[in-house]
Amino acid sequence: MLNDSAPVQAEGRTVLLRGGTVHSPADPFATAMVVERGQVAWVGSEGAADAFADGVDEVVRLDGALVTPAFTDAHVHTTATGLALTGLDLSGARTLPEVLGRVRAHAAARPGDRVLLGHGWDATRWPEQRPPSRAELDEAAGGRPLYLTRVDVHSAVVTSALLELVPGLAGHPDAPLTGDAHHAVRRTAHAALTLQQRAEAQRAALRHAASLGIGAVHECAGPDISGEDDLTALLALTTEEQGPRVFGYWAEQVTGAKDADRIRDLGAIGAAGDLFVDGALGSHTACLHEPYADADHTGSAYLDAAAVAAHVTACTEAGLQAGFHAIGDAAVATVVEGVRAAAERLGLARIRAARHRVEHAEMLTPETVAGFAELGLTASVQPAFDAAWGGEEGMYARRLGAERARTLNPYAALLRAGVPLALGSDSPVTPLDPWGTVRAAAFHRTLDHRISARAAFTAHTRGGWRAVGRDDAGALVPGAPADYAVWRTGELVVQAPDERVARWSTDPRSGTPGLPDLTPGGDLPRALRTVVGGHTVYARPNE
Repeated sequence: MLNDSAPVQAEGRTVLLRGGTVHSPADPFATAMVVERGQVAWVGSEGAADAFADGVDEVVRLDGALVTPAFTDAHVHTTATGLALTGLDLSGARTLPEVLGRVRAHAAARPGDRVLLGHGWDATRWPEQRPPSRAELDEAAGGRPLYLTRVDVHSAVVTSALLELVPGLAGHPDAPLTGDAHHAVRRTAHAALTLQQRAEAQRAALRHAASLGIGAVHECAGPDISGEDDLTALLALTTEEQGPRVFGYWAEQVTGAKDADRIRDLGAIGAAGDLFVDGALGSHTACLHEPYADADHTGSAYLDAAAVAAHVTACTEAGLQAGFHAIGDAAVATVVEGVRAAAERLGLARIRAARHRVEHAEMLTPETVAGFAELGLTASVQPAFDAAWGGEEGMYARRLGAERARTLNPYAALLRAGVPLALGSDSPVTPLDPWGTVRAAAFHRTLDHRISARAAFTAHTRGGWRAVGRDDAGALVPGAPADYAVWRTGELVVQAPDERVARWSTDPRSGTPGLPDLTPGGDLPRALRTVVGGHTVYARPNE
């Protein structure tokens, strides 16, 4: 039985799981699996499992539970996620007075904090349709330093006391901070965290990820995001304590081998993640070809095509993965132009082999989709963005108008073109929620952009591994790492936008493994156990 008293699976043990459903391309009808030395050793039928029963260290009886590969969240800010989990989370606030009340309560509860931190406000959801003023925040925080990031983390509101701590920003205009001013304030605010606060936040985030069946995260760090000490501390923590794997990215421009070596010395696997070509739509800083529908400008451009080309060239020559944050159509076009210029210099084959990546890639055109396919770029995308901000009345439509908004996040077009997808959350921008992410991709608000639940699931499991250059992981097949999750769920089904495909896939002759029913409004699967490299990193109590 799966319960708290069951032995914790360790890497050196041989374990047989049986009596459930194992989601495996090696055997679409598998009900059992053997794990040995941290790897999947066998998957197959219940009858064949009898041959292994006497030679294993442990037998786990699944009682009908579903076993899948553990999810990989391909875009996470771990410390910020932990701070939102343990601190002031404003994502559920529905009015400006509610926000100010939460700030007062948080300030009263944390008298010893040098800087108060909070996240998640979104004025587009409030009747007031404006962020809090500095005077309102000064009063609510009792005159203390306070840093509150907007939900997209590309702008922030702060108190006067915090501005006074940042050279050159005292007296800054009373408006949400963006660009360099925001980055300077963020560095000051995060520098006030104690080592204990940071470690507690990181542990909280990784524990929460494990409880959701997430076995790996891509940490998107950088000098304008979280700092070198934050990344190295996080990577050190993962070597000391069992939990999800953490693949670190450092978003800083590379000009040569010396820069590449320094990034490797940090423990990062690439100079990618949030290397900003532009900002975010909600903060009016995503870079567009045409002006915003609700503003008379086209956003912010932080890198041009020449800078993109130089970064990609230097990274490719150093054997390092490159990547960028690009959301607006002008920013995405800049990335494609720059990467193509690097390919003209180094050869297309070398660029494609490096598997460079683009985060978010929301405003794509047919031309840039084709460019991604040509250049072998991985699209690291967040379907929860569409769930949160899509639709005829959502934030996208307010910022862009309904017609442009309907073009965003075209997952089906990307897959048709052969562009690799890796799914993530950008947590804390949207929460860690893997099954919710798969649901959001399968039930995209724009029908033409929907993909099958199976394709979305693959992008959220194998896709994350492929994005870090590993093709041998993310599926339960012999020889793969034993990173898996066990779920309590209802009937398994096959969901696809095309009903003809769905009907064929449910025919036993198709051999298509089913997945939980993700129809909006229904319950999502509940993780019973998460295992990483053969080690149990989460076990739900009393299950």
